[in-house]
Amino acid sequence: MKFNHILTAAALAVGTATAYAAPVQDVRPVRTEPMSATEISDRIALKELVDTFSNLADEKRIDEQVLLFTENASVQSLENGKANPPIVGRDALKKAFSSYLAQFHTVYHLNGQQTVSFQSPTHATGISYCDVTLIKNENGKDIAQRRGVRYEDVYVKQDGRWLIESRKSNFMFSQTSESPTAR
Repeated sequence: MKFNHILTAAALAVGTATAYAAPVQDVRPVRTEPMSATEISDRIALKELVDTFSNLADEKRIDEQVLLFTENASVQSLENGKANPPIVGRDALKKAFSSYLAQFHTVYHLNGQQTVSFQSPTHATGISYCDVTLIKNENGKDIAQRRGVRYEDVYVKQDGRWLIESRKSNFMFSQTSESPTAR
C-alpha cells in the first residue's frame, strides 16, 4: 500500500514538472535514409582513429601517433579562450607532442562522445570529448592534472584510410591535485 502511494506521488511530481517545462527542440539531424554500410564503416573507422590517437598518447608512442595526421596537418590548442599558434606538419607535431608528454610519467585518456558529419566520401568533420589525466613528479610528490578537452577535427580519407587533417583542441577545464596513486 505504501509503495503505491510513493509511485502515485512520483507520477504526479513528474507530470506536474512536465506540464510547466518549456518544450525542448530536437537538434539531431534528420535522416531521410538509413545509413549505408560504407557510412557505418567510416563512422567506426573515425571513432577508432580518435581512440587510437589517445591510446598511443597514453603509451607515448609519438612516432605512430603522428601518422594518424596528414603530412601537413595542423593542431591548434585553445586554453582559457586563448588560441595558441597552430602547429603544422608531422615533424612539428612530433616535436610538440614529445615535449609535452615527456613531462609526465603517467598519461591516461578517456574518450567520450563523438559526432561526425560527412561533407563527401573523403571529407568529414567531427567533435569528440576526452577526459585526460596527466601525472608528474614535482618536488617528490605525484601531481595529477585532469583536463577536459573538446576536439574539433577535420578528417580526410587518403588511400582508403581516415586521417586527421586539422584539430582544434579546446582545453575546457583543468584541475590539479596531489595524486594518491603509486606507480
